Formats: sequence, C-alpha cells, structure tokens
Amino acid sequence: MTQMMAGATHWRAAGTSGRSLAAPRAPPRAPLPPPPRAAPDGGAAAAPAARPLQRGEQEQQRQQQQQRTSLVPETLETMESDDELQAALAALAAKGQAALTREERRARQRSLDGLGVPSFARVCADRGVAPLVRGQARILQLNTGLYCNQACTHCHVESSPKRTEAMDAATAGRCLELLAAAPGVHTLDLTGGAPELTPQFRRLVSEARALRPELTIIDRCNLTVLLEPGQEDLAAFLAAHRVRVVASLPCYSQSNVDGQRGAGVFDRSIAGLRALNAAGYGAEGSGLALDLVYNPGGAFLAPSREKLEPAYKQELSEAYGITFNSLLCLNNMPIKRFADWLLRRDALEAYMQALLDAFNPAAGSGLMCRDTVSVAWDGRVFDCDFNQQLDIPAAAGSSRAAAAAGSAAAAAGEGAGPSGGGGGGGRGRGFSVFEVSSLDDLTGRPIAVDNHCFGCTAGSGSGCQGATA
Repeated sequence: MTQMMAGATHWRAAGTSGRSLAAPRAPPRAPLPPPPRAAPDGGAAAAPAARPLQRGEQEQQRQQQQQRTSLVPETLETMESDDELQAALAALAAKGQAALTREERRARQRSLDGLGVPSFARVCADRGVAPLVRGQARILQLNTGLYCNQACTHCHVESSPKRTEAMDAATAGRCLELLAAAPGVHTLDLTGGAPELTPQFRRLVSEARALRPELTIIDRCNLTVLLEPGQEDLAAFLAAHRVRVVASLPCYSQSNVDGQRGAGVFDRSIAGLRALNAAGYGAEGSGLALDLVYNPGGAFLAPSREKLEPAYKQELSEAYGITFNSLLCLNNMPIKRFADWLLRRDALEAYMQALLDAFNPAAGSGLMCRDTVSVAWDGRVFDCDFNQQLDIPAAAGSSRAAAAAGSAAAAAGEGAGPSGGGGGGGRGRGFSVFEVSSLDDLTGRPIAVDNHCFGCTAGSGSGCQGATA
C-alpha cells in the first residue's frame, strides 16, 4: 500500500502459524574480476587504454554494482541504529502486539471524542453514504507474507527483513480454488511485505494466469526487489504473465524517498523502473501497465492525481528517461507506524481533524471494502488490508443472517467494527478461506469499520486501487 516519516513501530516476532521464511541469508559476495588475459609471451596482456566514462555510463556502472548486492544488510543496520524503533521493540516485548493495537485505537478515539465526532458509521449514515454492506466480490487481495527487504517508516503492514510470516502452499491453493469458482472477480491483487520474495508468489501468478487468461493480476512492488539476488528474471516473469505492476515511489526526489524508505532506496528504485521499462512496462501499446503510488510526506492529505501526475511524468522522463502509465495518490492511514509518528509529534488530533474536514460522501460510496476480499498470509478473511493489520476480521455467520444484521446496522448508522458496536481487534478470530464455500458467501454481510476508516473517505478518497470518488 509511503511518506517521509522517521521511526517504526509494533514489530511482531515471527508468526505462530503458517509457513515461515528462513532467516535472511547474507547476500553473495560480488564476483571476482576475471584474471588478466595471457599475452603471447606468457606475460599478462597490457590492458587497453581506458577512456573516461561519461556521466550516463558512470550511473549505469554504479547501478550494475548495486545489482550484485542485497538491500537487506543495509536495512537491518538502519533498524538497529533507529532509536525510535528500538523503543517500539521494547514496548512490544513488554506489552504484546494486541495491547499496542488497542492503545493505538484508543488514541484515535480520544482525538475524535475531543472533536465531538460520532462513529464513522454514523457519520456515513448522516451524510447519505450508501449502507456499509458488502456487494459482490470483484477483487481478491492476498497478502502473501510480511517479509520485505525494506523497512519503510510509513508501512502499515510493518514489514521488514525480520518478519518471517508467509502464506503456505495449502492456503495459496485454497485461494486459487476460490478464484476459479468466482467469475465475478476481475482482479487478483498480490501484496506483502515484498510479495515477490515469498514462496507462493510465482505459483499464484502462474496458476491464476492459466486459470483466467483475462484476469487482471497486480503485483504491489517496492521496485528495489528487482535488484535482489535471485530476482534477475523478475521483470521478464512479470511481463510474460502480463502482470500489472503497482510500484511505490512516494516522490521523484531522492531525499524524500530515502528519508522515508531508507538510504539508497531511491537509486535502486530508479534502476528497478528502468528494468521494468526495458521489459516493455509503461510503453504505449505494450499492454504492460506500470503505475506508481504517491503518499504524502507528512500529516497532510494527498493531492488529486490530475494535479500531481504530470509533474511525476515530466520529472521522471526528463531526469531518468522513465515512462509509466498512471499515478495513484493515496492518503496516509492513521494506523501503525504512521499513527505512532503522529503521536510522537502530538499531531494525531490535527490529522484526524483534517480527515474529517475533507470527508467526501462520494468517496464513502466507492469504498474498496465493498467489493474487495482481503486474505491474510494465514488465510483469515478481512474486508480490507487496513482491517487485516488491525486484526478486525470480516463479519462471520451465515450470509442470510449476516445480511439481515448488516441491514439493521446500516439503518441504525452502525458498522460491524468496534465503532459500530461490533468487535474488531478483540472480536475473535473471524474465519478463514477454508471456512467459506464461495466468495459469494460474503455478499450482503456488514462491513467492519472503525475510527481509522476516515482515512479512506477524505478528499478524493483512498483505496488500494486509487481514488474512490
């Protein structure tokens, strides 16, 4: 799902269920240069006089050197030296993940109470938003695992090289079965972590493409993964399977990107974009879509795509020769690392006020949770990726009973989450992909909402597919 925030929070230990990735190995050493060629007299041949490298060649040589190393060691070093992260780890060890998530929610609610704001569901009802009930599933979003070669300060999934949770083969297989039986689903959206570094990613792409030739398959890519050892063929693999790449690039400025995503990430991201362009991505008529994602660099809302996309295209083209198709402008959700960033700066209430002031009923009608099924790495089902990270599962129960409950809750201005009288967070385990016979079983169920949902209805609206209004 990017902003220039310092610090990180709520790092969880390895998962307690599902398959785990092995601990990250040290990257291979750069290959040794070839030995000098032998001269006819048995001595070393004299090297030809070297001409000075041009600026573009120097840049290419530097990027080629980067391709022989992994970003993981730099990320781990940065994590160890981050005082805010170390404080968060200490809090996690002392309190546990669930307790920290509850504290975060209470902080958001105190801000809203101080502003005299009712629940998200009540605000939606009062502003004429359509009832918060699920429609037919159109998008199946799978979080394939939380391992990542980066540790971005904005990340609501709180991924890093220290996370080991990953989707196992049985869960991936069940998701493919549900996809095959759901002709109404037009998009398979693969996210993480860095989804490409998880064991089931290529299987999911290959088998989903074989099942549904017309299906849109999305890879939510951090770009630097294209330079990781073992991923040299990734761009070609994505192109061969006609995967749409949605790539994080929160700014076209090196200082802004490195400030929120880690030192050296901007240069690697540019190299990754060039690799995708070389594979045909972003080229007119290629059929290979390359979209970029912008998130604000602080406690303010995203501008419209129409305002920002031309600047992105001009700067990336003129400075780096890069082309792409579209820019998605997303608001920062006031959860996890960004929520902690706001709290440390005493800015949470002001940010919640900004979200409320920009509430857009049209964005509420287009909420992604209406037609997206979000599946966690362990197979549990959620209404959206944000609820997944907050452990607010989708409404359980039979479709008929849930639909009746959803209609009653909608009429009362309530949702199924904590702010609407339901559970979320402490509501229970929910259910998994192994406990539904079809994605159609979810149609008509009430959507679980809470006080973080104001992030999706501000301005042009914000969802994994872009603006919602």
